[in-house]
Amino acid sequence: MNDALCVVLTTAPDQTSATRIGEALLSEHLAACVQYEAVRSQYWWQGALCTDDEVRLTIKTRRALYGTVEAAILRLHPYDCPQVLCLAIDAVSAGYQAWAAVSANPAV
Repeated sequence: MNDALCVVLTTAPDQTSATRIGEALLSEHLAACVQYEAVRSQYWWQGALCTDDEVRLTIKTRRALYGTVEAAILRLHPYDCPQVLCLAIDAVSAGYQAWAAVSANPAV
């Protein structure tokens, strides 16, 4: 099993949507942990500058699961073009690494 970890970031329009995505990832053991934070985003969309309150999901998972995590987010997300970013982890404590590798394991 490839145990390298990554952090996946996405945003949702509200806590209900964010929780639906996070709980699906956790229930399928595609994520070890999902954190939710209120953020204010500014971005260009269809030629207009937009400002919205959103919920950022910080998803801790195994790098080997990224494709499946991305597909699940895209399937569940209400946005037409959601942010889905995968950030590499350069270093992680041994205990957290071991816990996350076992927790983000769909075979469990």
